[in-house]
Amino acid sequence: MGKRTLVGILGLGLTGWGLFQARRQIFRHWFHLPPVQYAVGVERGLRLALPDDVTLVADHYFPKAEGDFPTILIRTPYGRKLGAALVFIAPRFAERGYHVIIQDTRGRFDSTGQFDPFRTEAEDGHATLDWIAQQPWFNGVIGMWGQSYLGFVQWAVAGDPPPALKAIMPIITASQFVSLIRADSSFALDTMLRWTFMVDTIDFLRKRTFASALLRLLRTEQLVAPALQHLPIGEADAVAIGTPVSFYRDWLDHQIYDHYWKAMDHRDAPGRTPTAVHLIAGWYDIFLRDQLADYAALRAAGKRPYLTIGPWFHLDTDIARSSLGESLAWFDAHLKNDQRHLRPDPVRIYVMGADEWRDMEEWPPPTRETRYYLQSGRQLAPTQPDAHAPPDQYRYNPADPTPSIGGPLMNPGGGPRDNRTLEMRSDLLCYTTEPLHADLEVIGNVDLELYVRSTLKHADFFGRLCDLHPDGQSINICDGLLRLEADRGEPQPDGTLRIVINMWATAHRFRRGHCLRLQIAGGAHPRWSRNLGTGEPIATGTAGVIAEQSIYHDSMHPSALVLPII
Repeated sequence: MGKRTLVGILGLGLTGWGLFQARRQIFRHWFHLPPVQYAVGVERGLRLALPDDVTLVADHYFPKAEGDFPTILIRTPYGRKLGAALVFIAPRFAERGYHVIIQDTRGRFDSTGQFDPFRTEAEDGHATLDWIAQQPWFNGVIGMWGQSYLGFVQWAVAGDPPPALKAIMPIITASQFVSLIRADSSFALDTMLRWTFMVDTIDFLRKRTFASALLRLLRTEQLVAPALQHLPIGEADAVAIGTPVSFYRDWLDHQIYDHYWKAMDHRDAPGRTPTAVHLIAGWYDIFLRDQLADYAALRAAGKRPYLTIGPWFHLDTDIARSSLGESLAWFDAHLKNDQRHLRPDPVRIYVMGADEWRDMEEWPPPTRETRYYLQSGRQLAPTQPDAHAPPDQYRYNPADPTPSIGGPLMNPGGGPRDNRTLEMRSDLLCYTTEPLHADLEVIGNVDLELYVRSTLKHADFFGRLCDLHPDGQSINICDGLLRLEADRGEPQPDGTLRIVINMWATAHRFRRGHCLRLQIAGGAHPRWSRNLGTGEPIATGTAGVIAEQSIYHDSMHPSALVLPII
């Protein structure tokens, strides 16, 4: 080995050691955290025995110092030790003066019992809070933290919490998962099949060699993609994983709202909770609509929740970086009565297009409702349409469903994406404004009012707002879908149907020279399961019927994109 090589290796070693020694300061600056105060200790394998012979297992991170410290509870189905993010985050709380309990939920990892997602978290959560209250180090004050499933378990107890639960931090989540799973009377195929596959993959990683686990991860898309295209979708779990998954099939089998869904529905909790709540959401997150409904329920109940909305989709790694500092400020304020780092305005949103954060007192801000009407020649404009403009038609074929590109997806392809290839399809209509003469800010809930006709009783209508750049990129901003049912829409005297598609919310600045573009299609597969047009049960349908769809936009049928303009 040459001298230069030896010196290089030694230098790399010293650099690595230096980074390891300085890791706390690196973490602090990267995640915008206050200074470290304490060294951290860990107790592993703490056990809570439940009355039904189930045992929940947890780890306890704590400051290695004398003192009176509040507690943060994190409950997870993803593994308290396998989840590298939690192993990283728990010490960040502990070294700043918190006890942290990370617990495996029922039926996951070291906790016993059957894993029945979302349905036992209220009982198990309350039992865990009672158990923490009996610990000798407990000072009588507790908060809960976590994102997605880890946020849902907070709402499962927040509607009827013990007095000690003072604050929660639900991140990219909602108080109920019913409308996530059975989305818009359809089925969130991409989200729920990928989540089922992810849970199985986590279990696979625990039981296999590193090489086989790595191969499974590399083959994720190869395994999932055929399952997303498979009919009936009630068998898609077995196609992706190789075996049926009971909870996936339960989601499909329970077609009406019954006791099964009620067990995972805590949408009354925001209106009843006495705890302080800070919601963190993403403009492209799968939970955005439901999380904003939770915020509205909190406000209607007279609460002053905090709300942060960033430019994120569900798997965006920037969420953790942005939320950790906010979480510490929230818990310091409500568990330690230290409000020095709490921002004065409760709402903070990221305005896309302007690329800036903006603080405000409440959501949504005051806006002017403005209609952009569909016009002849596939135009979009704030002027009324022509009196005799003919309708536009397209054909939706469930054998070749219109795909979804970007948006609120639970995969790396989510978020803002260029839609140009999608807009070349014949089963999609595009309506576009003239280039803007000045910047235009859209902040709030977006709706699409359409006058439609379909050759089928069972059909979907999908709308998407895009930002058309001067270079031709068409970037998706927000979207939504409506599935026709008996009580959907307003029948018109001429046989058309007026429908309103909620296209969720956004905060976006359309720059001068850009155009607004509206897409209309008969679906967005596999984000929503395809509508076969037959009315068969979602789980078992295999044969589809082509739908001929008409979009009307004349003076008697003023179809319009309804925008909240700042």
